[in-house]
Amino acid sequence: MEKIIDESQQGKTLVLEQKSENTRKLFIESYGCAMNFSDSEIVAAILFKEGYNTTQTLEEADLVLVNTCSIRDKAEQTVRKRLEKYNAVKRINPKMKVGVLGCMAERLKSKLLEEEKIVDLVVGPDAYKDLPNLLSEVEDGREAINVLLSKDETYGDISPVRLNTNGVSAYVSITRGCDNMCTFCVVPFTRGRERSRDPQSILEEVNDLWNKGYKEITLLGQNVDSYLWYGGGLKKDFEKASEIQKATAVNFAKLLELCAKAQPKMRIRFSTSNPQDLTLDVIETMAKYNNICDHIHLPVQSGSNRILKAMNRLHTREEYFELIDNIRRILPNCAISQDMIAGFPTETEADHQDTLSLMEYVKYNFGYMFTYSERPGTLAERKMEDDVPEAVKKRRLDDIVQLQRQHSEIRTKAYLNTTVEVLIERESKKSDAEWSGRTSQNIVAVFPKEHYNIGDLVNVKVTDCTSATLIGEAIGYAVN
Repeated sequence: MEKIIDESQQGKTLVLEQKSENTRKLFIESYGCAMNFSDSEIVAAILFKEGYNTTQTLEEADLVLVNTCSIRDKAEQTVRKRLEKYNAVKRINPKMKVGVLGCMAERLKSKLLEEEKIVDLVVGPDAYKDLPNLLSEVEDGREAINVLLSKDETYGDISPVRLNTNGVSAYVSITRGCDNMCTFCVVPFTRGRERSRDPQSILEEVNDLWNKGYKEITLLGQNVDSYLWYGGGLKKDFEKASEIQKATAVNFAKLLELCAKAQPKMRIRFSTSNPQDLTLDVIETMAKYNNICDHIHLPVQSGSNRILKAMNRLHTREEYFELIDNIRRILPNCAISQDMIAGFPTETEADHQDTLSLMEYVKYNFGYMFTYSERPGTLAERKMEDDVPEAVKKRRLDDIVQLQRQHSEIRTKAYLNTTVEVLIERESKKSDAEWSGRTSQNIVAVFPKEHYNIGDLVNVKVTDCTSATLIGEAIGYAVN
């Protein structure tokens, strides 16, 4: 739940530049959070060197890979339907090989490979470098599996090929795994313990992206605020580090500053934050550098202290309010977005009202809201009964969604008759005469194209809006 699921991106097929000497075809689809899409770029980079070009035509593929998500039951069911489709095609093209990557691979390894026999290879999120060996096994007629979770794999030495064909924005992965053990979340079991990537390799990737024309990056991790580099190793082992390692360690605030200074004209975002780990120095660093975007995705999941404790969220409602107050004080123009779960086990009507009152206090700009979905292997699944009736979950979710719509409208209307800085990303979905882009606060804005181009940073005078989109006209290029 903690990871943002962009529904418009689900099932997106990765397409890359073709290399004439590559003779084999790779069809790769991605589901789930941004980290999965970033991982697909890493997989494609590895297989590109093994002679694979990407294709969007399933029927002509030699290798079909689906990068999977275990965060919601809906995501798993979608992937299962896709696997049925792949296997229908495989009956026509028996040479085609099918593989499952990512979180579902780790969780359902034996079921997918041995019991149901619907795939040829299963590769966990830390084993992508082993793909060439696994494919050799498959080509020799054997099933192949590697779902070992690593203590040090960060893929820092692989330059990913990019998913975004607009060449404007890119993900840069900075951490892997998670140590937080929220009771509803399967991530610690599918992606392993938390480790951070060498800051030098991150800066090299950021500089390379700028040189290739990218204008915006998103620093990506299961929990970016936990970033901590002290020469390698797990975050939990930091207390055993030497004095010199501790003195020269790089935390997330420092990494953010290094990136901002390395490319002062490049927009920098990050996702996802955890309230218990977001420190004041991060907010102060955001305020110090104009190119760090004024948006924090700050999942809270519930407004009830009792439910937060049951979720193993290591903060209270009151501590969350204090954090919100500090953000508003230091970054008055910062947008804040949320993740919210309706109907967690034992949730009462009073707990639900606490969630609504928390939302009233914050008035988020936007959010990602779901009913509780029991995930096999999580602490909640093992120790708690999923006892809130589905109809009650849906009604409570509807309350949350309706209130968020009201708050989104209030927040969006506040931009009327102001000038906002917009990075042009693509043509508007509704009109080929307009551009669409996002403000620093991650709010979509549309305006007439005139003489501007994709990748331009422009000032837009806001003249109208919907509940989620700003409408206006460009009045010139921004300072950057």
